[in-house]
Amino acid sequence: MAHAIPVERTTASKAKPDASTLVFGKHFTDHMFIMEYNSGQGWHDPRVVPYQPISLDPAAKVFHYGQTVFEGMKAYKTPGGPVLLFRPFKNLQRLNRSNARLSIPPIDEDLAMAALKQLLKVDEDWIPTDEGTSLYIRPFVVSTQATLGVSPSESYYFMIILSPVGSYYAEGINPVTIYVESEYVRAVTGGVGNAKTGGNYAAGLKAQEEASGKGYSQVLWLDGVHRKYIEEVGSMNVFFKVAGKVVTPALNGSILDGVTRDSVIQVLKHWGVEVEERTISIDELVEAYRKGTLEEAFGTGTAAVISPIGELNWQGDKLTLNGGRTGPLSARVYDFMTGIQRGAIEDPFGWVVKLE
Repeated sequence: MAHAIPVERTTASKAKPDASTLVFGKHFTDHMFIMEYNSGQGWHDPRVVPYQPISLDPAAKVFHYGQTVFEGMKAYKTPGGPVLLFRPFKNLQRLNRSNARLSIPPIDEDLAMAALKQLLKVDEDWIPTDEGTSLYIRPFVVSTQATLGVSPSESYYFMIILSPVGSYYAEGINPVTIYVESEYVRAVTGGVGNAKTGGNYAAGLKAQEEASGKGYSQVLWLDGVHRKYIEEVGSMNVFFKVAGKVVTPALNGSILDGVTRDSVIQVLKHWGVEVEERTISIDELVEAYRKGTLEEAFGTGTAAVISPIGELNWQGDKLTLNGGRTGPLSARVYDFMTGIQRGAIEDPFGWVVKLE
């Protein structure tokens, strides 16, 4: 079914930032998409409008009970080439899984895709083409009903905003240092750790703040029950190369089902690299390090794609990986993934969607 998305174009275009100075999430394009929901009409009135503030009642439920979800994906463009999206339907499917967990009505994924494509066509000239740059896409839902009763909202906004970005980390593809968190917990099975909702990230800010104060880029989260099984690194999934095998924590209800995570697993298997999805404890990791079999570690996520780990701090012990340098597998995965995303190399998986 074709979806007609009306467009209201801005009459006051913004100055575009210099691509060489782009950082993550500071600049926003001229337009955005918005659609509304109420219990009487369902989702309605989809439209692309000039980027603008939104007006919400102070009693809107999103402010009090955190009933909100979001997604993150990217659009890429090579000079003179088409606009490319990387597995966008996977993100929209996950958005609806997050919606279900937060008692938010599902969104028509075909309509959301049509809206995204329309928005990208309108703001296509905002997509940077310099090395390491892209257009970050942020779809999100907020609950808007103005009442303090603790129950699912009866009204919502679904919006998509766009942001030209450079590398997520100032370090780029260079390894980052990680503090293994033993006091704070990100999520537990049965909670909302496998949903992409704001509260997960707010809950991690304190640990991140303390890790930064100690000179570390991010934290490695352990499970909330036993406090010993590895879950995520910062806001990313995490992989370890141990004795030639790649190990990543199995999805257990508290770990986000990352699109990049799934893609990396498929890429590694395509190359014939053995991959294990299972529980892995910090003790096992430390033992592998002491034996000399912990070869590499890296985080995966939409924003950074691949973020190599150069050092882990566990209870004051510093575990330096691969001499603090980017490992060969991390570099190979990064080059292959970004090559597919940019259309520079063949996509053997059919993941890339071209903007027609």
